[in-house]
Amino acid sequence: MNYKWNYSPITSEQEEASRRIVEGLGISPILARLLAKRGMSTAEEARKFFRPQLPDLHDPFLMKDMDKAVDRLNMAMGRKERILVYGDYDVDGTTAVALVYKFLLQYYSNVDYYVPNRFEDGYGVSVQGVDYAYETGVKLIIVLDCGIKAIEEVAYARSKGIDFIICDHHVPDDELPEAVAILNPKRTDNTYPYVHLSACGVGFKFMQAFTINNGIEFHHLIPLLDLVAVSIASDIVPIMDENRILTYHGLKQLNSNPSVGMKAIIDICGLSGKDLTINDIVFRIGPRINASGRIQDGKETVALLIERDLIKARERANQINQYNETRKDLDKTMTEEATHIVDNLEGLDQRRSIVLYNESWSKGVIGIVASRLTEVYYRPSVVLTKAGELATGSARSVAGFDIYKAIDHCRHLLQNFGGHTYAAGLSMKLENLPVFMEEFEKYVSEHILPEQTSAIIEIDATIQFADITSRFISDLRRFNPYGTDNQKPVFCTHKVYDYGTSKVVGREQEHIKLELIDNASGRIMNGIAFGQSTHVRYIKTKRAFDICYTIEDNTHKRGEVQLQIEDIKPTEEDGELSADSQTILGI
Repeated sequence: MNYKWNYSPITSEQEEASRRIVEGLGISPILARLLAKRGMSTAEEARKFFRPQLPDLHDPFLMKDMDKAVDRLNMAMGRKERILVYGDYDVDGTTAVALVYKFLLQYYSNVDYYVPNRFEDGYGVSVQGVDYAYETGVKLIIVLDCGIKAIEEVAYARSKGIDFIICDHHVPDDELPEAVAILNPKRTDNTYPYVHLSACGVGFKFMQAFTINNGIEFHHLIPLLDLVAVSIASDIVPIMDENRILTYHGLKQLNSNPSVGMKAIIDICGLSGKDLTINDIVFRIGPRINASGRIQDGKETVALLIERDLIKARERANQINQYNETRKDLDKTMTEEATHIVDNLEGLDQRRSIVLYNESWSKGVIGIVASRLTEVYYRPSVVLTKAGELATGSARSVAGFDIYKAIDHCRHLLQNFGGHTYAAGLSMKLENLPVFMEEFEKYVSEHILPEQTSAIIEIDATIQFADITSRFISDLRRFNPYGTDNQKPVFCTHKVYDYGTSKVVGREQEHIKLELIDNASGRIMNGIAFGQSTHVRYIKTKRAFDICYTIEDNTHKRGEVQLQIEDIKPTEEDGELSADSQTILGI
């Protein structure tokens, strides 16, 4: 793939901030600039970034309506009312339901949970769900990861004597449902210091407020942080500010003392005994938690996450793993069909968006297919299928483009929609689909930037191999956990040469195992370039080339690092080797 390398400049304010950080922490100026680019302006802010502390979590009562939510929950418990914890069927929703249900069950027994079935209830709060609550005597519904647009459904529940507390993080409309309390940091009248919580994070803040109000010590919440970390990683919300604290300590919980259900998932993923990372959640744990809601019923996921018996948990995890295998088969087939359609679209080069409809596609997998299309074609993508008399589907975006705004622009054509910057769901009458395609494409074409539609590697810093000292590596590790708004730093080094031992490896000889010498410093570094064996012929000519890479721990040699090469380009001006490098190479 032909990547464009984008060298991110540093502003004068960020340069000044980096100097303050260097003075206060004594770290490499290179890493100090990375911290400044991530929004830190003082050594104290950088120190807090490196040492996320639970006491630094924001006061939950700063969130609009939090006092009302806690008062209504206390009232329900005092009156011995039946409470229903209701949530979406994806990772964020099911972890949120599991968190709130597990925590409340420690102090109150008259509580139940409900997860809508994707194929029968559809997305969000449904009339079927409200009817279930009414028939089982529920007086209070705590809804998580949906509900912010459920105006009619909440009104229907009120007519049946049922109150709602909404815990959501999706962008609301101007009109809000008539709930007792709406906890959503994206409200236009928001009073909370951090707006990017996951829905599970909002549920956690609700339970934190409940503990404060009822004199329960904070440490009772810590076992729930594994669920919060999984939700944050899987829902791709920024891992900065409060989310960084929650994720950092959630990963510690996940690695040291996960819940029984989460332990069963870790085992089924083959991750037992491994130091789990955000990538393990995103690519191994999250898809399995999601699979139940995509293929069968998200309620099975919650049942696993709240399970206390390890044998039963493993049985449930095995079942969910089977759902994931089915999901992968569907994903592969549908993605192949979708890419075949796109490759044969007339005028594809001129289009800035992709909208596909196929009535035979599985509703549970179309979101994944939309993600695949954005990855391959670098265009905002909408994938739809038939559900009753409607076209319903999912949208995914490219970096930097707000797909929610694009869909909101077409709201007059839609029956329902919701989501956030990079992901959304929508439905419309089938006859509106052609007009939607035209209007969506027009909006995207007018608002997307050229650099958002091509393969770009963002370079964080240009360095020499001599900069990669043990102290540098130690401080770099403290940037973990990585994620949105805190991506793993990508470095660039110019004018490197093959030390003479680089070679192609892999079952199909598709990778390159590299041993490189840096012309400027004469230092040698090991690296791996996955799927880039086409570069090996040039590398072996002894001519200079530039590399961009991340610095990774070598899993085969404890304590050592290697460069994971993202891309290789010939040096534009191939100058002479330095004298030191010539000596090392024996030239």
